[in-house]
Amino acid sequence: QVQLVESGGRLVQAGDSLRLSCVLSGRTFSVYDMAWFRQVLGRPEEFEFVTGINWRGDRTYYADSVKGRFTISRDNSRSTVYLQMNSLKPEDTSIYYCAADYMGANDLPTRRYDYWGQGTQVTVSS
Repeated sequence: QVQLVESGGRLVQAGDSLRLSCVLSGRTFSVYDMAWFRQVLGRPEEFEFVTGINWRGDRTYYADSVKGRFTISRDNSRSTVYLQMNSLKPEDTSIYYCAADYMGANDLPTRRYDYWGQGTQVTVSS
């Protein structure tokens, strides 16, 4: 059974940087495509794709809203995926969720992910 645990969320000011981490346990991390989503403001049942990285680590995908500011990376030796967030804006405020899915096609932004973490709150004050 795959388990995902996110960490790193906190209150920051606009323009600050923050790094989120997500550790996968229960299965071999290196065979999973990984992604970060965030909750849509005012719609707790809706999630916005933020970024994803394939199992090999050689393909990444970004939402237009974060392109150039956020960077996803993975460390297979630590079973961890990271989200480096720079130049944070108040509109980045959300609960950020880590998601995993067994390695597949290059459809990370639209794929239905099998495993989700519990989320970590990021709040950006203006």
